[in-house]
Amino acid sequence: MRLMLALSLVFAPLFFALGIVLPLMRFETLYFFDQAPSLLGVIGTLWTGDDPVLAVVVGLVSVVFPVVKLVAISAEAVGLSPGSGFVMRALPHLSRWSLMDVVLVALVIVAAKTGGIAQAFSQPGLWFYAGSALMAAIAHGLVSRIGPTTSV
Repeated sequence: MRLMLALSLVFAPLFFALGIVLPLMRFETLYFFDQAPSLLGVIGTLWTGDDPVLAVVVGLVSVVFPVVKLVAISAEAVGLSPGSGFVMRALPHLSRWSLMDVVLVALVIVAAKTGGIAQAFSQPGLWFYAGSALMAAIAHGLVSRIGPTTSV
């Protein structure tokens, strides 16, 4: 169990980093033009376009909240907040806000702004992002089940 916790604590941030920089989807428009935006690219496109509020929302729920969640899980796993359990009570609320569907809505908006009918194909970034969410869920479950790995 502790090995699985350690592996999930290593792979969750790694997969998250790859998930936000690698292309999430590839959009082919009229078989001539294609785009493969990353999550950071989507946020940048929304920010520089006419949707800075949506860019902030997508950035918060798709980048900031998952990072905070990963830090909180890691802190609880190594015993930095053993007595209070505040972190473990806050994690379900953070998980609710780090929603994958918000990323997909933003991708649809970016695809619609390309100006034509597009076909979409999943790319590695989408799978790494989903893998990060899965690894974080496993780590959270293991930490709440077996407790911190060390005590301060």
